[in-house]
Amino acid sequence: MEFNLLATDTQTGARAGTLTTAHGSIQTPIFMPVGTAATVKGVHQRELKNDIDPDIILGNTYHLYLRPGTAILEQAGGLHQFMGWDRPLLTDSGGYQVYSLSANRKIKEEGVKFKSHIDGSYHFFTPERAIEIQRSIGADIIMAFDECTPYPCDYNYAKTSMERTHRWLTRCIAADQELPQLYDYPQTLFPIVQGSVYTDLRKASAHFIAEQEAPGNAIGGLSVGEPAEEMYAMTDAVCSILPQDKPRYLMGVGTPINLLENIALGVDMFDCVLPTRNARNGMLFTAEGTLNIKNKKWENDFSPIDPTGYCFADLEYTKAYVRHLFTVNEMLGKQIATLHNLSFYLWLVREARKHILEGSFGPWKEKMVRQMQVRL
Repeated sequence: MEFNLLATDTQTGARAGTLTTAHGSIQTPIFMPVGTAATVKGVHQRELKNDIDPDIILGNTYHLYLRPGTAILEQAGGLHQFMGWDRPLLTDSGGYQVYSLSANRKIKEEGVKFKSHIDGSYHFFTPERAIEIQRSIGADIIMAFDECTPYPCDYNYAKTSMERTHRWLTRCIAADQELPQLYDYPQTLFPIVQGSVYTDLRKASAHFIAEQEAPGNAIGGLSVGEPAEEMYAMTDAVCSILPQDKPRYLMGVGTPINLLENIALGVDMFDCVLPTRNARNGMLFTAEGTLNIKNKKWENDFSPIDPTGYCFADLEYTKAYVRHLFTVNEMLGKQIATLHNLSFYLWLVREARKHILEGSFGPWKEKMVRQMQVRL
């Protein structure tokens, strides 16, 4: 993997670059649609490529490990072959599931024992096992096994958790170096900064992560309930320490405003289920603001969802029609809404990139933040 930093905005920390992997190039800043179980929910791969056109998407290690399982993925030749996706892929390590399964897991120094949400069976993830599973999945970018602390979180627990995450990282790096590649292309391991919302812990973690000299770095444990101001403060502190010449990935973030503010702080990569999940509930993001397509006010509105035209569906279907589909519970409504929201997120980061390269990101970002606060 190679990363070329092309421009940095002079008024903010916003960056534009190109990340090159064996399966293609990624133009940053980038938003990565989440394909939890080998699919971006409700979207055909054909639509992903032709209509949304993301440079990279995600898979989820925990879910893919449970179903279909690593044996099936290896027989298929890896996740790319299994799901018919020939562009870059990234997988998380299962660390977030350690956080989300808090009632059904036990954390030890060796690893994490957890209960499957599917059948109640018990499983044990270690740092080494997390890397081994990601070998079987075969994503271009893989993540170190970490613990995502909850919010709020006691300082002493956050410190203990961070230090354990660092020890796990050392084991992940060793496993990544020792385990052979299963497919005919390399994988790149990203470590993850932790430390909850404590600035001194975040800085200590960022220094430790930077010292590993990995090709890229991630920031985890944010967007878990903390106020946005605390998220931005932690991101700012971390980005001031992480290497300038390596991509920075803020995991699980977030709203369009979150993306814009964190791009301004120097983040290059994002992912979040929010655009697809909100779409299925009728909440649509547009360049003019946010709207709930299920509201009666759109019943006889025959204008496009967004006349900007970044999504093909906006030019083919009206607000009234999409509202009708939601009213009668037709799955096409959720599909159109999903295509729209993902298209908007990709449009937003690509516009950000364009303005960074042109030197006009700051004023554009402020205008867009104000616009995204509008409820239509």
